[in-house]
Amino acid sequence: MDGRTGGREFDASFPDLFRHAYRVAYRLVGPQEANDLAQEALARAYGHWGKVGALDEPAAWVSRVTTNLAFDFWRRRRVRRYAGQAAASIPPVDADRLDLYSALADLPQRQRQVVAMRFLADQSEAATAAALGCSLGTVKSHAARGLAALRAHLPVPSED
Repeated sequence: MDGRTGGREFDASFPDLFRHAYRVAYRLVGPQEANDLAQEALARAYGHWGKVGALDEPAAWVSRVTTNLAFDFWRRRRVRRYAGQAAASIPPVDADRLDLYSALADLPQRQRQVVAMRFLADQSEAATAAALGCSLGTVKSHAARGLAALRAHLPVPSED
């Protein structure tokens, strides 16, 4: 990456990409960690800007990285809890987010990636396919199977 040209392109893309990464992270981990995950995703995007900036939709790449970072966050949190860290030092988590994380964690990796990118990161099917390196039909198939599994796992609120 040319330091001046690539840097200017990244600087111009940064605000939109950061908002996008923050929105994805917020949906997965909540407001406390969303800013950190978004910053990390954009730091990685900057490091790979020669590749990322050349993509048709850099936001899809950023979504994938943010989603992966969110799942890494949850894994680390679970390991800390099992390692005996005091429960009082772990900030409380919204029960709905825990249910969503648990349901997503039960999905096969590719279904989890597709569901997170399509429905939490608001990526198009084409952008998701490009970011994951698979066909449009594969994205549709994984999305349908993933959503069906989530519907079976997550409680559906009653209409009162």
